[in-house]
Amino acid sequence: MDNKITSKMKINKPAGEVFEAFVDPDKIGNFWFSSSSERWHQGSTVTLRYDEYDAEGAIDILVIQQNEKIVYVWGPEKGEKTTVTIELNSQPDKSTIVEVTESDFNEDDPNIVAIMLGQKEGWVYMLTCLKGYLEHGVSDLRGSLVH
Repeated sequence: MDNKITSKMKINKPAGEVFEAFVDPDKIGNFWFSSSSERWHQGSTVTLRYDEYDAEGAIDILVIQQNEKIVYVWGPEKGEKTTVTIELNSQPDKSTIVEVTESDFNEDDPNIVAIMLGQKEGWVYMLTCLKGYLEHGVSDLRGSLVH
């Protein structure tokens, strides 16, 4: 079984602007998490918070390539973690294709299909919120997904 999911979306902004939306704690709250404890740096552990769900979690940043790639691991404090790779592919028209791949799901989990579908839904929603924020200044979409 292929234990990864990929979601892609074209954002009509240069890769530098898209990159900053992820790594800058003052910007991430406009489209994804409520807050980020610090600017994202390779080798750091960042705490992300969802106020709407009274939840927070830590991510361990493995790779930061300015304006090109972010790789981190996340998941339960005790348990199986997954790896998230965010690639920013600059286009000739100064837009960016954002590709998010989440991998390393536990193939033995009896709920793997539901988990992967839920994550896929979340990534498509995050990318939609990112597009609305960067292209149109809409910052109140995040936190509206109902499960």
